[in-house]
Amino acid sequence: MYVVELSLKLSPMPVAVQRKELNDAQALYNQVRQVLEGDGPRLLELTCEKEEEKRITLLCSEVVAVQLYEKSAMGSGGKRPGFSFDS
Repeated sequence: MYVVELSLKLSPMPVAVQRKELNDAQALYNQVRQVLEGDGPRLLELTCEKEEEKRITLLCSEVVAVQLYEKSAMGSGGKRPGFSFDS
């Protein structure tokens, strides 16, 4: 399972979407990157793979960062996702 996590302006909590396949997660990550570069649409709609009726729409100008990581990396007690100075 892969997680695509978006950080939003003035929001302490990120928005995260899970994808089963790496290719699907990378495609979503690239879509959000295009939004960050200003080449995408004004609104970004994210859906749930398991329950497709679950949706969230974000204003693209509010997205400030995106990261992609494997979910199993979180539960192992190892390093947390993202970049940090801790070893």
